[in-house]
Amino acid sequence: VQLQASGGGLIQAGGSLRLSCAASGGTFSTYVMGWFRQVPGKEREFVASISWSGGVTEYADSVKGRFTISRFNAEATVVLQMNSLKPEDTAVYYCAAKAPPWSSVVLTTVTGYDYWGQGTQVTVSS
Repeated sequence: VQLQASGGGLIQAGGSLRLSCAASGGTFSTYVMGWFRQVPGKEREFVASISWSGGVTEYADSVKGRFTISRFNAEATVVLQMNSLKPEDTAVYYCAAKAPPWSSVVLTTVTGYDYWGQGTQVTVSS
């Protein structure tokens, strides 16, 4: 399975960005998908996760109400819509996938995922 993340960039605080992650190989519709982010010197942290069907989502408290994760199984794509961006959202964002069997329909830990994309940089200026 290969994951290709895109959509990052430089944006002013309060703005919006839409990250996409395209998957190839395997059976995308059976994967739990997630987004994580990482800044230099810190551990990778959970942002959002979505179940295989899209019916269940989970968010980090820091992004609830601002970010939305969605998936399009026919296109093997997961999207992270980020609104009301803050400077503290600046990070490299990674998408991740977990093939079945899963321990849960959504997954919030780095170790819960099998496959990772290459990351896309998001920089929010104040």
